Amino acid sequence: MTINPVPADRRDFDFLVIGSGIAGLHYALRVADHGKVGLITKKNASNSATQYAQGGIAAVVDPLDSFEDHVEDTINAGAGLCNEDVVRHVVERGPEAIESLLRYGVDFDRGGESQLYYDLGREGGHSKRRVLHHRDATGKEIQRALLRRASRHPNIELLDYHIAVDLITAHKTGRTEPNRALGAYVLDTRSGEVLRMAARITLLATGGAGKVYLYTSNPDIASGDGAAMAYRGGATLANMEFMQFHPTCLFHPDAGSFLVTEAVRGEGGILRNVKGAAFMGEYSELKDLAPRDIVARAIDTELKKSGDHFVHLDITHEDGEFIRTRFPTIYERCMSFGMDITKEPIPVVPAMHYSCGGVRTGLSGESDLPNLFATGEVANTGLHGANRLASNSLLEAMVFSENAAEESISRLPEVDPPGELEAWESGNATESHEAVIITQNWDEIRRFMWNYVSIVRSDRRLARAKHRIELMRDEINEYYWDFKLTPDLIELRNIATTAELITQAALFRKESRGLHYNLDHPERDDEHFQRDTLLQRGDEPRLSRAKN
Repeated sequence: MTINPVPADRRDFDFLVIGSGIAGLHYALRVADHGKVGLITKKNASNSATQYAQGGIAAVVDPLDSFEDHVEDTINAGAGLCNEDVVRHVVERGPEAIESLLRYGVDFDRGGESQLYYDLGREGGHSKRRVLHHRDATGKEIQRALLRRASRHPNIELLDYHIAVDLITAHKTGRTEPNRALGAYVLDTRSGEVLRMAARITLLATGGAGKVYLYTSNPDIASGDGAAMAYRGGATLANMEFMQFHPTCLFHPDAGSFLVTEAVRGEGGILRNVKGAAFMGEYSELKDLAPRDIVARAIDTELKKSGDHFVHLDITHEDGEFIRTRFPTIYERCMSFGMDITKEPIPVVPAMHYSCGGVRTGLSGESDLPNLFATGEVANTGLHGANRLASNSLLEAMVFSENAAEESISRLPEVDPPGELEAWESGNATESHEAVIITQNWDEIRRFMWNYVSIVRSDRRLARAKHRIELMRDEINEYYWDFKLTPDLIELRNIATTAELITQAALFRKESRGLHYNLDHPERDDEHFQRDTLLQRGDEPRLSRAKN
């Protein structure tokens, strides 16, 4: 009997995980005892949005707190679009998520002489202190612990410097069977070879889309890859218009977009204009502890009124030793630019921070493309609604990755292997010597998205953005198919797709709610728009059924 050898460009896994943040790592660790896991990541495995999460993870672990309070805070922040059943599910599993992280070896700060209790922080929108943290580098600590475990598991193959190009689906392969995910085409960025990675079950854990905007707190890898691939594969996306802008990123020409955690305001920090006047009382009864959407719009308004380039975040009235101990990363970063935050306020501006929309999933974390799961920032689960409550994201990633893992493990025996998959066809594509074209298109998209589709929008601005992206779409697609793949080209295509989806959804929502504020429709319209905005390839934007 002749056994056909496995092609050199093909790899087979039971589970293919795309992304190496908290969502992807927790899922991989949970399913690894039940099958072979391929975990791919664009750069090195530690380079994820999780790595940069400063604030912490919200969970009810204090006897003075309650699930009901956490649920209420989340729903209030979500501006009428949270799925209450999902909110309760996530909040009630918060203590379990913390226990899982402790078993992985995550070290959360503790307080008091006995060190028996967690040192809980409070952030905007929270009525109680419930944010567990590791100083101001919580994400880095979580990433360290989970990655250490994953790198030692014999069933997990970590493939760094591999970037997903597109999902492989049954319909894309020309099969007449019902559509389902079969894995992904993946570019090995060091060899330049496109691999076909076959999998019974695929998890998107690719993070967000911050690089669609000119100013962002996100790492460079956050180019909307997962949402764009899922859309091209036929999955439904939801609420792409709700892009959260973090109110406070460090304003300095050499700082990139260094995030100054919301916990600074939680610990008493006050936002002031450059003349020293506190202004948040004019915008919210909660003042500096208002939710992020309100704070970001307030700062944007203040800057437009004054013509200044930044506002100040002032925590100099607190004890200097406390500031250095509680916020060592921020203190050291600011000191590197000659700013002592114990003695002078921090210059800050808003920057794109978090995608509340994404691949629509059920409670199991599965999309409506069978065997394609999505967890973490790439997903839209119903938790965040129109505005994410601070520090709920790491919690959501843990809970939904757990749900996805349980469903994947139970389903695996029933899922047929992917079977034959066509190799990637480069056709007549040649090497490109015109990298400037990619750079120009990338910069143009990010600039008009910042100017037209950011914190404050209008019908006219959105229409201009739609016109610009439509003009660029054909040029980008032509370039994509004419030249050999590079990471920059793949990301440009995904950024363009994601920008178009954000703009479509924003144009469709004729009201202002949460993170979506339109000058031409400044009021919230519950009668018509207390629903999710749904996008699926080949269809016009539509609304879900009305929220309860």
